[in-house]
Amino acid sequence: MTSIFDQYEQASQGSQRPKHVTEPMVSSGYINMQLEDNTPMFAKKKMMLNNLSDLITHAAVSNDYLVLAMANGNLFRLDLKRPDCGEEIQYSKFVQPNSKLTGIFLDPLGHHLLMAFSPRVKDGNPELIYLNQKSLKFKQVNKPKNVEVTEVGWNWENRSETSTGPILLGTSQGHLLESELDAESEKMFIASHQYWREIFHIGKGTDMPITGIQFHRVNNTNKYFIFITTPTRLYQFIGDTLMKDDKPSLQTIFHPYLTIPETGYQEIPSNLKYSKLQFFFDKNEAPKTFAWLTEPGIFYGQLDPSSQQNSNSLFTQGALISYPTGGEEKENAPLSFVLTEFHVLLMYSDRVKVVSLLSQELVFEDKYSEAHGKLKNIVRDTKKRTIWAITDKSVFRYKVVREERNLWIIYSDKEQFDLAKEYCYNNPAYIDIINVKQAELLFTKGEYEKSAEIFAETQKSFETICLKFLEVDETNALKVYLSNRLDTLKEDDKTLISMLVIWMTELYLSKLGLLRRTGKQDTEEYHQLQSNFEVFLLHPKVCKCMQHVKSVVYDLMASHGDKQNLIKLTIINEDYENVVAQYIYKKSYLEAIETLKTLKKPELFYQFAPVLMEECPKHTVTTLISQGSSLSASKLLPAFLSCRNDEAHVTEIIRYLEFILQHYNVKDKAIHNYLLTLYAEHDHDALTRYLARQGQNVVYVNYDVHYALRLCREKNLSEACVKLSALLGLWDSAVELALQVNIGLAKSIAAMPESEELQRQLWLNIAESVITKNQDMKEAMSFLEECQLIKIEDILPFFSDVVTIDHFRQPICQSLQENNNEINKMKAEMEEAMASAEYVRAEIQSFRNRSVSVLVSDVCCLCDIALLLRPFYLFPCGHKFHSDCLTAETLPILKPARRNKLTDLQRQLSVLSNIELSTITSNGLPLREILRNEIDDIVASECIFCGEYMINCIDKPFISDEDWDRVMKEWE
Repeated sequence: MTSIFDQYEQASQGSQRPKHVTEPMVSSGYINMQLEDNTPMFAKKKMMLNNLSDLITHAAVSNDYLVLAMANGNLFRLDLKRPDCGEEIQYSKFVQPNSKLTGIFLDPLGHHLLMAFSPRVKDGNPELIYLNQKSLKFKQVNKPKNVEVTEVGWNWENRSETSTGPILLGTSQGHLLESELDAESEKMFIASHQYWREIFHIGKGTDMPITGIQFHRVNNTNKYFIFITTPTRLYQFIGDTLMKDDKPSLQTIFHPYLTIPETGYQEIPSNLKYSKLQFFFDKNEAPKTFAWLTEPGIFYGQLDPSSQQNSNSLFTQGALISYPTGGEEKENAPLSFVLTEFHVLLMYSDRVKVVSLLSQELVFEDKYSEAHGKLKNIVRDTKKRTIWAITDKSVFRYKVVREERNLWIIYSDKEQFDLAKEYCYNNPAYIDIINVKQAELLFTKGEYEKSAEIFAETQKSFETICLKFLEVDETNALKVYLSNRLDTLKEDDKTLISMLVIWMTELYLSKLGLLRRTGKQDTEEYHQLQSNFEVFLLHPKVCKCMQHVKSVVYDLMASHGDKQNLIKLTIINEDYENVVAQYIYKKSYLEAIETLKTLKKPELFYQFAPVLMEECPKHTVTTLISQGSSLSASKLLPAFLSCRNDEAHVTEIIRYLEFILQHYNVKDKAIHNYLLTLYAEHDHDALTRYLARQGQNVVYVNYDVHYALRLCREKNLSEACVKLSALLGLWDSAVELALQVNIGLAKSIAAMPESEELQRQLWLNIAESVITKNQDMKEAMSFLEECQLIKIEDILPFFSDVVTIDHFRQPICQSLQENNNEINKMKAEMEEAMASAEYVRAEIQSFRNRSVSVLVSDVCCLCDIALLLRPFYLFPCGHKFHSDCLTAETLPILKPARRNKLTDLQRQLSVLSNIELSTITSNGLPLREILRNEIDDIVASECIFCGEYMINCIDKPFISDEDWDRVMKEWE
């Protein structure tokens, strides 16, 4: 159970943490987040080890395996995963009584333990004993005589629980030995001379105790690098090794260094008799950084053995971190230390101080009370990444919580902003503070555009930033800020987006206008600015915003006189009406026509056709023709009517109307009337052809005939008037007007009526006009030849009284002969009719005495049942049918009307009573007799075997599809 004193000490740790001092950073206030994490970065907890038999002198922790050496000569071992299973082993009986324990060394996995001893007397022999984790018995290591081991370099790739693999041992005289220990091989501990090889001597003969050894493989190659430290020097070695049974021979690394002077070391003067080397490993157990304890400070650097940029150094960014001053501790240099990723924990006799590797400032201090005793060691379990502090009486564990939390502040103070953001871990409040500081720094340096880009990512006041750039007249940087800020806005911020779009448009237009006014419109600067402006207009948010503020932007562009960009903007916004309007405003009619051609929007054609037809009729009509049926010709009429009535415009209008009528058979009367009007005014021959194509049937013509006739009369187009009058049926007027043109036209009109009487009358009118006028006998005779409807007697009244009959002798004789022929023909027809009537009367008389015999054996031709059993029909052809059989056979082949009538007659016979059927009708016959006669007329009108029905069904099969299956079964 934790004592009251321990509880008080743990609670007071928070108050002992020094605050990190830096200049204040203030965000804009839009992000409301807690900027500080109040959780202690380093918090210690005491382990409950109440069964320790004496004070602790040495300690080691690896892979959750704790080893403590105590003053009474016992060794305490504990698997931290099983805290109740600790054990003590006496080690003092395995060494000489006058030996002093100088160090214990535990491999990274906690399987192998080495304990080094030095003699208390001058002639004593240093000793080294080995203990395996699964053993209770120490083994004496028979190393070379008088060799005092001060440091062990373990093989980090070794996974064996019984063998250490190749290891390096450093001595107090600076000798470097290579060996391997195997708990299951006794000869390794007896015949030591075979397994101990001195491979190098640090200092070249000078006694220089080795205080630290680390060796590691470079990636997955056969190359290894080795770090060795003494109290004043840091040595570096690198080279290829010989691999035997997957074990390296480290001796080969030192072969190149045996013949060269010692130059590959870092020397720091120190009066300390001790030092310490620590490596920090990443999550893949690869060495990442190192630290070396010296008297002036901690020498720290980044390991980079693979790059070998500098052949004399295996590390980069080496720096000496001074020890914090001003404390109450007596000694300046720490007794030991532990390296983490971003801090070093310095152990003094009564406290632990934590210093940042980056800022070299004290970030935490933990004092230990006298009740716990003096601090003996501080170690880091590299495998489990835990930190342990050991005093005389207690063991404490440090929990490290987010030690990188303040790195963003440190990197920000160092102006390493990218690294600062990396360690913000996407905390928006921190990132905003860093961005503001970076942007302010760039602004101070005059890098305004870069500053604007970063300012746009912050939540700093929009107005404040804009004023900063306006005060220094940096409109380009202001545009960058506004553009980037626009990218960060959400679509819901419609008001702010609209303001930014309008403002940026004004900035672009002002700059472009300034360049144009100074004659720089052909410079690269102008073209680049214009390109940037076009890119800005294509921005998705700008395009969407333009739907709401386009009228404002249009006015803005118009006020700058920038017609080119105004047209581009209208195209981007698909505001095609304004696109065409701007082209027309610029008098770029061909561009306007091309735009209309590509848009495929008929309503815009109707809107702008009047102006385009007026200014550019040929190209306009060509475009209208290319649109084909997508345009309505009737909707284009206002544009045609508004044009000047000159030859160029009329010709193009006629060309379009003729195309429409020829290819799309337009029936619109307004179109035809307008075309007819143009023909009447400008092209009489075309009018004649048009009227001929329309034909002489008033029902099928597409123009207004009355309007056409009135128009032609106004224009004195006599021939057209003749055709139109004939079309209206005004034959007398047509012939009368045609006679004024020419006699041939009058004759063609007279031949048009279908009525022969009307034709005869029209021909008489022509003859009267011609004969009365000319009294020409030959011409009169030609009339008689052309028209068979006129006789000589019809035209005689048109001649004057002075003309004698001798001139008409031949026509008169011919006329009399024709009349005589007609009389003879009529006599022959009358005699033929009388003979036919006599034959018919004879036939009727013969039928009155005709009879047919029916035998008892006769059967119905349909059902093959005796005929006399039921009422029957007998046809002159000899076929006999029962009345019901014939009715059933006839009913399906009757037309619907006769079938319905037959059904109705049968229904009346079956429904009416005998009294009603016996009623005498107006014909003098009973109703029953009349109904039967009508049924007979329908059913027995013809024999179904000899009449038309048999002829009509000649192409029908004898067996229908419905009866086929039944017939097949009958045949089977």
